[in-house]
Amino acid sequence: MAELPHLRVLVAAPRGFCAGVDRAIQIVELALERYGAPVYVRHEIVHNRFVVDRLRDMGAIFVEDLADVPDGRPVVFSAHGVPKSVPAEAEGRGLSYVDATCPLVSKVHRQAERLIKDGRHIMFIGHAGHPEVIGTFGQVPPGSMTLVESVEDVAEIEVADPDNLSFLTQTTLSVDDTREIVDALTARFPNILAPRSEDICYATSNRQAAVKAIAAKCERILVIGAPNSSNSLRLAEVAERLGVPARLIERARDIDWEWLGQPDTIGLTAGASAPELLVREVMTALEERFHVTEEEADHNPERMVFKLPRELVA
Repeated sequence: MAELPHLRVLVAAPRGFCAGVDRAIQIVELALERYGAPVYVRHEIVHNRFVVDRLRDMGAIFVEDLADVPDGRPVVFSAHGVPKSVPAEAEGRGLSYVDATCPLVSKVHRQAERLIKDGRHIMFIGHAGHPEVIGTFGQVPPGSMTLVESVEDVAEIEVADPDNLSFLTQTTLSVDDTREIVDALTARFPNILAPRSEDICYATSNRQAAVKAIAAKCERILVIGAPNSSNSLRLAEVAERLGVPARLIERARDIDWEWLGQPDTIGLTAGASAPELLVREVMTALEERFHVTEEEADHNPERMVFKLPRELVA
């Protein structure tokens, strides 16, 4: 039997679940314990098929509209946040609901409300159609926010009062892309008001920084995450921009072995919605084809923990 080729795997850290994702999953699990199955969840609780399928097996039912939730059953709102109209509709129907919105997304919601109350128009940097963007726009009156997706968009903006603007951002964006857009906004609107603190969440920033820390040593980078996961897509983009070919995979079965080839060193990371179990699964698959040396490249340890809703832990 031929000896397996050697492969060094630099496993980025931090990676995988962030505090907001961990909290959201716990909320669904606790709701199932408290209320019994089925518990309805509006939209995927987080963008990861493995996580969603596991919760579905436990008795969670995922829907896109509250109209699909029968009277008398509890509903959980996803970690991405929802427009104000959604809890209002739930209350109007007398539905019990638990809000699993990430506290860092909720912080952006509160900032948006304050800025509108102060009379400012908001430039919101984000991706059209993403649930977090839909939820944030749903916190304020129609027309009081403008979506900005690129530097090119900045040149097209037309506003009534250019001296009375502010900006906020989606929490899962590319740090580098966002900086470029902010620079363009600031250049065009010198009096635009910046948020009091960074909107891109600590987990998104840290995972991107962890990829940057290992990229120079890697010939390929595998990113575990769902194709609709914004923060996972950004991780692959970060690697590619540094000249390192990267692939987004959901599980080990998605590895393109021909693309991977026989490198000496690769990087491995996981988006904020991907469990460590999937990282181990990928490592096992690599070990079947290579003599693997695994190294964890700890960039910035995370100790963030968010409190669970009182109604589930009281």
